[in-house]
Amino acid sequence: MVTLQNDKLKIAVKNTGAELCKIASVINKTDFMWDANPNVWGSFAPNLFPIIGALKNNSYYFENAKFELPKHGFIRNNNQLKLINQTANSITFSLIYNEVLLKIYPFKFEFKITFVLIDNIIEIHHSVINLDTKTMYFSLGGHPAFKCPVYKNESYDDYSLEFEHSENSSTHLINMKNGLISRQIKLVLNDNKTLNLHHDLFNEDALIFKDLKSRKVTLKSNKNGNILSVMYQDFNYLGIWAKPTGDYVCIEPWLGIADNEATNQNLDEKEAIISLKPNDTFKATYSIEIHNKHLV
Repeated sequence: MVTLQNDKLKIAVKNTGAELCKIASVINKTDFMWDANPNVWGSFAPNLFPIIGALKNNSYYFENAKFELPKHGFIRNNNQLKLINQTANSITFSLIYNEVLLKIYPFKFEFKITFVLIDNIIEIHHSVINLDTKTMYFSLGGHPAFKCPVYKNESYDDYSLEFEHSENSSTHLINMKNGLISRQIKLVLNDNKTLNLHHDLFNEDALIFKDLKSRKVTLKSNKNGNILSVMYQDFNYLGIWAKPTGDYVCIEPWLGIADNEATNQNLDEKEAIISLKPNDTFKATYSIEIHNKHLV
């Protein structure tokens, strides 16, 4: 585990999966991240690459060859990432392709993730470098889980998510049996910017938004005001999720999405897949801001 600290925040990142696992106030010790209780959901903030969500039959095709990948890809829970740089306010981890990975993902690449601590903000920078002689295809996303409620005098129902703009948006429903995106949608935001949180909200799995105007979402408490905001200018999709029994909420910026039920499973035709030419680098960043009133 590697830590960064300034006069406001202390963060920690696990070497395994380069997973952000702690955000806490230096002064009052308030924790803002979920504690990864294994009896509910044993993760903090998995990094999603080179896929997001589930593949149909856990498999895909590229150049007529079949490959298998686990849900959310192979960065999460991976102990092969290397700490390659650390400064007073940043940490960078890297994963470079190897012969084992080439058997499940046939591209030569380097994946880098950098955490930068600036004042009351954590920036998460992603870089994907194509080291191959052919175009590579991938998805990329974050999955940070935030404590909810944060304070002892609150309940889960005291919380809401406030979007940057008023939205008219439906969630794309997941087939609970196979984890794939169905053709069904359900209206969630009807010309409003507030989504009240309650555990039943996630009885049908994640809320998946493809068409939000907002690129900022704020976690709010009725009793204690704005807690934190996630800014995701580089990400087109957003997932909101929790286990129905979990006292947390995941705010997930995505570049990509799980397979839909009608997929032909060809990776280069997958919805929202990113293509990257040989020797090119793809970059995307999202940020987490802890509001200052909770840090003193």
